[in-house]
Amino acid sequence: MYEDIAGRKIKIALVGCGRISKNHFAAIETHKTDFELVSVCDIDQNRCDEVAGKYGVPGFTVLDQMLRKIDIDLISLCTPSGFHAEQAILAAGYGVHVATEKPMATRWKDGLKMVRACDDAQVNLFVIKQNRRNSTLQLLRRAITEKRFGRIFMVNLNVFWTRPQDYYDSAKWRGTWELDGGAFMNQASHYVDLLSWLIGPIADIQAMTGTLQRDIEVEDTGVMNIRWRSGAMGSMSVTMLTYPKNFEGSITIIGEKGTVRLGGVAVNEIEHWEFSDEKDYDADIADANYQTTSVYGFGHPLYFKNMIDVLRGKCEPETDGREGLKSLEVLIASYLSARDNKTVSLPLEY
Repeated sequence: MYEDIAGRKIKIALVGCGRISKNHFAAIETHKTDFELVSVCDIDQNRCDEVAGKYGVPGFTVLDQMLRKIDIDLISLCTPSGFHAEQAILAAGYGVHVATEKPMATRWKDGLKMVRACDDAQVNLFVIKQNRRNSTLQLLRRAITEKRFGRIFMVNLNVFWTRPQDYYDSAKWRGTWELDGGAFMNQASHYVDLLSWLIGPIADIQAMTGTLQRDIEVEDTGVMNIRWRSGAMGSMSVTMLTYPKNFEGSITIIGEKGTVRLGGVAVNEIEHWEFSDEKDYDADIADANYQTTSVYGFGHPLYFKNMIDVLRGKCEPETDGREGLKSLEVLIASYLSARDNKTVSLPLEY
């Protein structure tokens, strides 16, 4: 599966040259000894031509044409979420590995189809969860893995950001159910991922959502109550209406033997770190804090390094398609709960 990539650069193509693509281009540049950018694709001809010219590679407005004409090992999907499934399945049919931005799909059935198609084609499906690589979350994950909290009792997440109306008006697909999803699925997707990645399997979800101010199909505000299989309980509050700018992205964990709060605008500051025991890395918490002007964090180059190592046969993916399904399942359950005004239990299907 990886023999033909050994000893040469990995040929990567980027699909969708919008807002998030700059992080992908930067990560490719960071790892230019391992990656060769061979093509770009965007349905906007002018943007496609501009980006293709900038990087000196062929540009396409139709993905199928690019896959037929260009020798590609890996495509990176930076397109609207509702297109991910169709594009991933198409690439897998050409034997091309797939990396996709969050969320991996906007529908549960589409996420399942992506995983099956990549399995059948024997290619990797990477679901990019770059925030997991942030230094603050890595320390928190370590403390949980080492069971320093003892039994975890309560978990709270807040995402108090802002997206003005002109953000949604900038593209027709933004704020739609089919292609985008709302505050939970799009803007707070990486925080929803923390619910299962850090705390474990979820048993029950109760959610309420509302479109309180923005002129969009989906929610700009929502709340969620969660009960984990471990018995821990918690909540998540999300809004894109914070005045006048992004204010807080936080997680608080209260356990039998520890209390921790990560805050800042994007869980980039360890504001409280207290355990009944002591570890040598407790002295590193101040160094783990970082300043950020971007809610994306700095994890993309680290995630791309994992993809390199996987494609060279050195390790397993940090987040593959099945790992990506975990947060998609929580997202879909929250929307079902809000729509039907009921508790939704996981898994969604057996």
